[in-house]
Amino acid sequence: MSTSPLAPANAGVPASDARPSLTVLSGFWPSATYAVARSLLAADPSLLLIRHDLAGLGTGTVHRIVRDSEGILEDERITLAHGCVSCTLREDVLPTLARLARTHPHRDLLLMLPEVVEPEAVAAVCAHCLVDGAPITDLLHVDSYVTVVDAEHLLDGLASTDDLKTLGIHAADNDHRGLADVIVRQIEYADTLVLWGQSREGAYDTSRLSVLLERMVPWATQVRVDGDLVDAGALTRELRGTRRHRPDTPGVLTRGLEGHRLGLHDPHPDCGVVSVVFRARRPFHPRRLHDVLEEVNTEVIRSRGHLWLASQPDTVIAWDFAGGGLSLGSLGRWLAALPDPHWDEVSDHRRLAATLDWDPYYGDRHQHLVFIGLDLDPAGLHRTLASCLLTDAELADGEDTWRGYDDPFTGCFPLAGLNPPDTDTDTQGEPA
Repeated sequence: MSTSPLAPANAGVPASDARPSLTVLSGFWPSATYAVARSLLAADPSLLLIRHDLAGLGTGTVHRIVRDSEGILEDERITLAHGCVSCTLREDVLPTLARLARTHPHRDLLLMLPEVVEPEAVAAVCAHCLVDGAPITDLLHVDSYVTVVDAEHLLDGLASTDDLKTLGIHAADNDHRGLADVIVRQIEYADTLVLWGQSREGAYDTSRLSVLLERMVPWATQVRVDGDLVDAGALTRELRGTRRHRPDTPGVLTRGLEGHRLGLHDPHPDCGVVSVVFRARRPFHPRRLHDVLEEVNTEVIRSRGHLWLASQPDTVIAWDFAGGGLSLGSLGRWLAALPDPHWDEVSDHRRLAATLDWDPYYGDRHQHLVFIGLDLDPAGLHRTLASCLLTDAELADGEDTWRGYDDPFTGCFPLAGLNPPDTDTDTQGEPA
């Protein structure tokens, strides 16, 4: 590893902001993630790395280590809370960050997450949980969420049909997440991606992986590191002091509803990678859509978005495909199906996006799906999906007839009743 002259610890951060900066580092391949962490430590001796090692899970403990470039400063075993890694980290991460920010106010922090932890969960804890009655952002500035992907193993991970429990790396007894789901969520929440190393298949395949990541996460900054010779100073300037994190950015499945970009429509192959965006106003016929679910995801690495069914016109349905498995779920109600008094319960971004794209007949209802894969047939994919939309004759029958359609999805997307808007009880107005 080579090192450059020390990069400013708070490059890009206003001089008036005296809070320590926090960079959150995640990735499913610990060797690559830790290599990035070591590079950042080498470039800045003042940086503090907080890492949780899960090797002791069998004995009911999590190993927390705090270190800098000189060595280990803290080494502590934490008892597993409720048999759950996520619970243990939730109860330990914020107090640890707060304590270090108070005791080392002039040292920035680098939090390296265990390989099965999703960064969005950490962001939610930072946003909503208090430490000693105050938000963690009173003590530090969350600068960036960085995800490291290993070029040698990325495609295998994205194509994997294994789940964490089968692999023996689940975070709790009820953790049924798929390996590909975790990798995808780590990648898609990042505002900075590091493509580490080289593909086993050579330079062309490495470039293909880079294009794939650009199509999967067009909103993220990508940094490529060959892994053999690392300029630690240059890497620090790419990853720290960037202020790329936007705490109000929604999760990937609700991006489209909130008016954010959900994906790129780039049907022309680039290193074989194709990205197709399908948008339509008309609803899907439930039976016709059900019958093509397997077909439309053939050769797809990742697809995501939201849709509406003619038979369930009140419900926003999430579409989430990774690792060979498709999940569909409820994201709450369309605003067109939400009484006006409940509109205040959804985000300003959602209301604005709906207003700008409002249709006199459909309201805010629409289809918005993104498909990313190798050597996809964009025209064929579009034809297949378009054939599932209601025809003119079916549209003319009206909503009362649609609700009576043969629907294989009946009961899959329940909507809770709406509470009076002047109560303190949560409603379904806010997307889940």
